[in-house]
Amino acid sequence: MTTRTTPFGQLAIHDAHCHFFSRKLFEVLISQSPRLSQEPEALAQVAALTGWVMPPADPAELGGVWVAELDRFSVASALLIASVPGDEESVAAAVAAHPDRLAGAFMFDPTKPDADARVRRAFDELKLKVACQFPAMHHYSVAESEGARAVVAAASERPGTAVFVHCGALSVGIRKKLGLKSPFDMRHSNPLDIYRLAAEFPSAKFIVPHFGAGMFREAMMLADLCPNVFLDTSSSNKWMSYEAAPADLPTVFKRALAVVGHERLLFGTDSSFFPRGWHEAIFQAQTAALADIGVSQEQAQAILGGNLRRLLALS
Repeated sequence: MTTRTTPFGQLAIHDAHCHFFSRKLFEVLISQSPRLSQEPEALAQVAALTGWVMPPADPAELGGVWVAELDRFSVASALLIASVPGDEESVAAAVAAHPDRLAGAFMFDPTKPDADARVRRAFDELKLKVACQFPAMHHYSVAESEGARAVVAAASERPGTAVFVHCGALSVGIRKKLGLKSPFDMRHSNPLDIYRLAAEFPSAKFIVPHFGAGMFREAMMLADLCPNVFLDTSSSNKWMSYEAAPADLPTVFKRALAVVGHERLLFGTDSSFFPRGWHEAIFQAQTAALADIGVSQEQAQAILGGNLRRLLALS
């Protein structure tokens, strides 16, 4: 297995949060833009607006780009998230082409019809691992949505799967770059909304990304009450500026370890677009924070990859 040098010695790194920006994602976003949807060379326009390299049409080829990027940084594997509802097939194709290096997650809108059948197909037929819900984006309450309950019920019956629920502040950078509106409803962003389903389905596993993205206290309360809840550490964690008391990354890790423990923290970067690729700076910041608070090599290996492998039953 691929390892890399860290402040804790040679460790296998498994990234729990990378976005798979497929060709279909950009096609969907273009269709939502009154201006770009009329452009004959819309993809080239998007490239010019963002400065990004547009993905190949074949998602398996994009999977290969990701594997080469993981190789460049000596990262053992990554969980790739299809970043628009209905794009399950794209990430499934990438994972099928590189099953030893990539695992698949998918953005899922449970407010649309046939949520139960759709999520079961993603888990069973497409062999994806994590159903990602964005309640603020899709305007529903996790606690009250029958579709959300169906997702959790499906995951509870399938060891090695999980339900990711985005909570707290939500900002989608690509929408801003393309001038698209983001009419999100932040009333549905509280991690405590997950409690009812987490308690009802103790065999289902939940992931709350970005330490709760500004709702750190609530995310820790949830994880403390529900041993089936994991926190992912991904992104630059700008939400720390929202905290009532001054907070930095070492402080956040120290508090999370005190409440949640090292067995339920999942390292992630929130990497997404190219040419930036895998976000090395996030890795460096997080490993430095962990070293600063004195975690052991065993704890570091769990956080930086072991917990994700165990959670999703990865080889």
